[in-house]
Amino acid sequence: MLENLKLARRYDGLIYLVESARNPPTIRSHHHVELELNLVVRGTISYVLGERRFTFPRRTLLWLYPSQEHQLVDRSSDAENYVAVFKPSLIARSCRGGAYEGLKRDRADVDGVLHTILPMATFDLVRRTMDELMVAAPDPDVLNREAGFGVNSDFHYDHRDPDGLNAGLHHLLLLCWRCQCAGRALGGAISLHSSVLKALELLSQGDGRLSLRSLASRCGASEAHLSRIFTQQIGVSVSRYRNSMRLERFLEYYRQPDRKTITEAVYAAGFGSYAQFHRVFTQVYGTSPREFLRLDQKS
Repeated sequence: MLENLKLARRYDGLIYLVESARNPPTIRSHHHVELELNLVVRGTISYVLGERRFTFPRRTLLWLYPSQEHQLVDRSSDAENYVAVFKPSLIARSCRGGAYEGLKRDRADVDGVLHTILPMATFDLVRRTMDELMVAAPDPDVLNREAGFGVNSDFHYDHRDPDGLNAGLHHLLLLCWRCQCAGRALGGAISLHSSVLKALELLSQGDGRLSLRSLASRCGASEAHLSRIFTQQIGVSVSRYRNSMRLERFLEYYRQPDRKTITEAVYAAGFGSYAQFHRVFTQVYGTSPREFLRLDQKS
């Protein structure tokens, strides 16, 4: 799915710190015309690209190119990672020498995710650079709730110092590419089983009411086998993954212009009852649905 990051013309990109404690489990598979850079600050994060899962530990610098469909499927409870995106226009202006040709491509020149683990001194330098760009950024709670750019809502990224942000993104892009070239590209992908790939496809297509039995049957596997291999390869259980997809759909339905009531959105998203929805929502967001939505509307 091609995602519109809704960046105003005055911005050459955006940056925000993704925190497990604040960020909703928005895991829809997507790509965008902007080049994306991640720096894992704490914990681990896992992406699925194609038929493989990649897990990245602290100090990993990783690049997601415009044609790379990617899906965040898991992260440790303490995970924090910076996400920065760069518009094609910024890359064209900033990368004129041959040393930066690798940034102009639509796809990485490696099989998978281009990434490296930074030495501690380099990691500290890159992190401090990213920290500086956050000084005039929107409120972290709002940024995390909106996945940085505004998921299915009227939110738009608004930095109080666009000129400073753009200059900083230019510097960050070139700095991180030099760090990537000086490091060593790493592997470590897990090839996903066909039944896991089928389950991901079915769960992403929209029917949140699929039971484990029905899902396993359509994947050509037993319930026990699918449950076990899905958890092993994706890092989360089928139930947790399905509930994350339901929560994403709930917010999508609730935020539509012809907005449904909370209860209507709950059932449209695939939850079996409001009580189940309330329990899952509170566990994930740390607050009640009504309080979350009240803050959501104010922002």
